[in-house]
Amino acid sequence: MPNPSLPRLVRSVLEGAPDALPLNDLLTTVDDFVLDCTEAEDPESLVLQFEEELQSIHHEVVDYSCVAQTEVFLAVLYHLAPVLPSTSVISWFDLVLRPALREPKLATQAVNHAKELIISALQKTHEANLEKIGDFRRRLLELYLLDAYNEGSGDDVLEWAELTSEEREKRTHWKHNLEDILVKFGNERPEDLLNEIDRHFMNPSARLQLFSLLNIFSCAPNFSSAAQILPRLPLMEHLLLSLFLDNSSTACTLAVTLIVKLLPFFAVYAREALKEMLPRLFAILARIMCWKRRRASKGRALTDEAVDPDFEKELEQETNPILTVSPNVEWERLDMVFNVTTPMPPSSRPFFTMLYYLYPSNVLKFLRSPVHYLNDNNIPSPYLETWEQALNEDEIRRRTENLVREHSCHPLLVWRDAIVEMSGPEFWQQYGLARIVSEAAMLDIRNLAVGLQERYAAGNREPSLQPWPTPNPAPPHQEEDTPEAPPPRFLQPVDLSSGKVVISLQDMVDTTVALKSNLEVEIVHPTAQWPSSLFSDAPLPTPDDDTKSPMSVLEEDPNALHIAQAISGLQREVLLLRNDLNFELWLSRENSKHIARLYQDRILMKTAEAERQGLYNKLRKYRAEVVRLEGELQEHKRQASNAKNKYADWNAELQKKLKELREEKKNWQSEAAALRTAEKEGQAHFAAQGKLLGDALKQVFDLETQWKENQHKIDRLKDYERQIDQHLKIQSMWNEDFAKFNDRENDILLMQNQYKQMELQVASMAKALEDSEDLARHQRRQIQTLEAQLAQIKQRKSSAGLAETLASFQAEKAALQAANAKLRDENTELKFEIEERAAMVEVLKGQISQQGLVSEPRNSPILSAFA
Repeated sequence: MPNPSLPRLVRSVLEGAPDALPLNDLLTTVDDFVLDCTEAEDPESLVLQFEEELQSIHHEVVDYSCVAQTEVFLAVLYHLAPVLPSTSVISWFDLVLRPALREPKLATQAVNHAKELIISALQKTHEANLEKIGDFRRRLLELYLLDAYNEGSGDDVLEWAELTSEEREKRTHWKHNLEDILVKFGNERPEDLLNEIDRHFMNPSARLQLFSLLNIFSCAPNFSSAAQILPRLPLMEHLLLSLFLDNSSTACTLAVTLIVKLLPFFAVYAREALKEMLPRLFAILARIMCWKRRRASKGRALTDEAVDPDFEKELEQETNPILTVSPNVEWERLDMVFNVTTPMPPSSRPFFTMLYYLYPSNVLKFLRSPVHYLNDNNIPSPYLETWEQALNEDEIRRRTENLVREHSCHPLLVWRDAIVEMSGPEFWQQYGLARIVSEAAMLDIRNLAVGLQERYAAGNREPSLQPWPTPNPAPPHQEEDTPEAPPPRFLQPVDLSSGKVVISLQDMVDTTVALKSNLEVEIVHPTAQWPSSLFSDAPLPTPDDDTKSPMSVLEEDPNALHIAQAISGLQREVLLLRNDLNFELWLSRENSKHIARLYQDRILMKTAEAERQGLYNKLRKYRAEVVRLEGELQEHKRQASNAKNKYADWNAELQKKLKELREEKKNWQSEAAALRTAEKEGQAHFAAQGKLLGDALKQVFDLETQWKENQHKIDRLKDYERQIDQHLKIQSMWNEDFAKFNDRENDILLMQNQYKQMELQVASMAKALEDSEDLARHQRRQIQTLEAQLAQIKQRKSSAGLAETLASFQAEKAALQAANAKLRDENTELKFEIEERAAMVEVLKGQISQQGLVSEPRNSPILSAFA
């Protein structure tokens, strides 16, 4: 039976009462309640009742600003999770879970409790409320897209700038928690998450955020389960369409990063699906190679130069034509996300490196003739134009030359062609994910150069950050305080004087290491201006809407135009840098796995070499021992030969004895068989006799029992015969009585007829009595009338014949009184007669009901005989 005082205990803990239980004891009580609910016959009603009490407690006691109360409430809900249905968790989302996910001061354990509650509600797909669970899953993703901070939205950036540090921390915490919930749910149920992402992917405004979410999800530890099912989901088709049709370079960059991450997973878990989509991936590679920077079209009027809009439009169409989406493809394009006039095109280098590692021959075959390759594989064009019109083969060849020069020759190009590569087994089919990523990266000459440099470097490696003279030496007192402090190290600046940027890979690595380290980084030459690369000569055209966002209002102001450009440029740079950082972290993690495997192989090789030397030493010992053992073996062979001859003679003698013993044993066995047969027959005969004897004994016992049971019946047989004679006499008497009964029945019928006649007479007399009573009443009324007339006559006293009238009236009155008296006498007599008839009827009814027959009851002759 659940504890009825549990709500009171929860309330006392939330209110901080002096007699409140410790939190651990309260949670133990909640666990007991959960156990009782699981064993109860109707757990739903118990949980519903307790949940209603919790809602009342939350409404009356819990303060949203009190973090401790929120932690206690989350702990109680977390321990109730095994019996809480999904609808209950959904109802608690707005009250408790959502504020908890926004609160940065909340303890990590409480936040984890909130996340686990939400994830458990999303995973309960066996319940009846599947539609509500789907709506809740859709709502979480919509909150991530619409409510969380969006780095790709200019309005969000302006709003972010106006927020306080506490509000920024809350929004950051809210977004990270939503990402964590979605990623953890995707690890448990990847198909549901990917399908939900696909529903929102058709909205262009959410596509950039979904790419970021997918990139984060691809770094999850259990992403391999999602990668196995992703090729057969509609989301994969939409990802490829986005790379084909969207015009946003930022979205394309994020999508390419995602595809580069997905390719190793497909190579390990979905090779056949990877082969099917390979031509389309090549077409996407060609589109990225042909991607050009957008030209400035709006804002040139701000300068003093005269610009012809028609000429600019025609020039833009010729240099950077926009392909039309095929009518067979239902797709809404994503255009520019950031207001940057000349965004950098997405890089095709990592995409090319991964494809070149997996299918080198097919990559080169495609690059030789892209259109011919796509037509041979029957890949339809997603554009209204054909592949010949969509792809610029000259541009592809030009870009290909640089990529091929910057990659080493793949070993499989010597042994395989494109057909064998697609039909035969892949060389990497037994490789792991980390090995594919690391070996693919080593095909790039830049990575290979770094690897070779690290491999053949001297024993004492030089520091990565080279000392550089500082123009401002440290103060003397600082030098005295830190005499042993190392001199500061500076990063080499980028030289832009030659018009060509030359960047050392080592400098990039040094910069990355410095920024990732916990050391304090000091900027020695800060600039008060924004980098010129963030600004452009002219802004891009923006659509004219009735409702304008703060960002669009800012762009309309000519004085603040550079601010809008700077914000858009910084937004794009931050988003791309975060994407690059996540990609580098993913690469470093996979490289670390590969390094660990190589280190393990190296240790195994060293161990194997030491083991080989030990085995060789043992081999020499074993060889000497073999020579010694061979001599002993020859001696043993001679002894064995002599023993063998003796054994043959002894064996012949034993065989002879064995034959005699076998014959004797055979005779014994035949005799034993005969004896066993006789024994079995005797036992069977004995068993049959025993059975017959038992049946006879049983029959004798039954007969004795039957004789004893029937002895008293035999003794009373004569009595029964006498009783039978008496019964016959009684039967004759009964026949006579029955004849009398028939006669009496006729008499009763006659009396009943008479009784009915008497009833009719009584009814007629009663009717006559009623008539006489009516007549008497009429006469009384006449008397009253006459008396009234008489009174009138007496009052008048003026009439001459008063005496005569009175005399006649008196005579008439006397006659009426006499008639009335006569009728009263008759009525009395009739009443007496009716009463007598009723008494007679009652007597007859009593006789019939009590006696049944007219004759008196007789005693049973059988009973009288035994009396």
